[in-house]
Amino acid sequence: MTAGGAGVEVRGVSKSFGVDGKRVTVLDDISLTIGMGEFVSVIGPSGSGKSTLLKVVAGLLDADSGSVTIDGEPVREASRKKNIGLVPQSPALLPWKTVLENVRLPVQINRAANGKRQLRDPEELLRTFGLGHAIHKHPGQLSGGMQQRAAIARAFAFDPAIMLMDEPFSALDEMNRDLQRIALLEFWQSNRKAVMFVTHSVPEAIMLSDRVVVMSAHPGRIADVIDIDLPRPRDEDAYATDAFRDIEAVVRRSLRAQMEQVHV
Repeated sequence: MTAGGAGVEVRGVSKSFGVDGKRVTVLDDISLTIGMGEFVSVIGPSGSGKSTLLKVVAGLLDADSGSVTIDGEPVREASRKKNIGLVPQSPALLPWKTVLENVRLPVQINRAANGKRQLRDPEELLRTFGLGHAIHKHPGQLSGGMQQRAAIARAFAFDPAIMLMDEPFSALDEMNRDLQRIALLEFWQSNRKAVMFVTHSVPEAIMLSDRVVVMSAHPGRIADVIDIDLPRPRDEDAYATDAFRDIEAVVRRSLRAQMEQVHV
């Protein structure tokens, strides 16, 4: 797939936590470009700074050095314009509101950001994610997988330039997780956004992505970038192909090398 211009541009980003001489460097000189229409997954050992990097890109954390632009704009301006869609690990749905009300809420409370942009219809989004039958239900009446789909639909409501996803399926069992990733893949393939997707799952990263970024730990650096040369559109049949297994071996070998470094 040929992606468009830079959706996300990360240049020389470093981030540390702590005070004075007790600061710990979590990210060290990270540079990464994600093109418009490109799906990039970030994987690495615990402590490699994957979620920290995503939070810096989202504007939730300030980098100590370096810069982040979203569609050519500083991250704070992109955030103000609602050009960033964020899907956290927890669905974070309001339990007293229906699924439809939850998806409508960001649009209702951010009217100043609406402008002349083309907003997605919340009911259409929910139907696309297979939740048309559940729009008037409350989150407590849904399974974990359905709640996460509602959270993803909510993130698409503003039709943002990029999507940032922080292990959105990590709390699900493997069968549910596979169903949700295929649903996300089908939606993304029909409505391509620049996506940065943090995961611990190698098959998930390969199935979804155009590239997989492997990070090292302590401090977090980009150790490897692996192209996923599998044809699109993809479905669950891709798992059984020799090409998928070959790429999986490459990614696991790279990831294992980083994990071995942690324990040296």
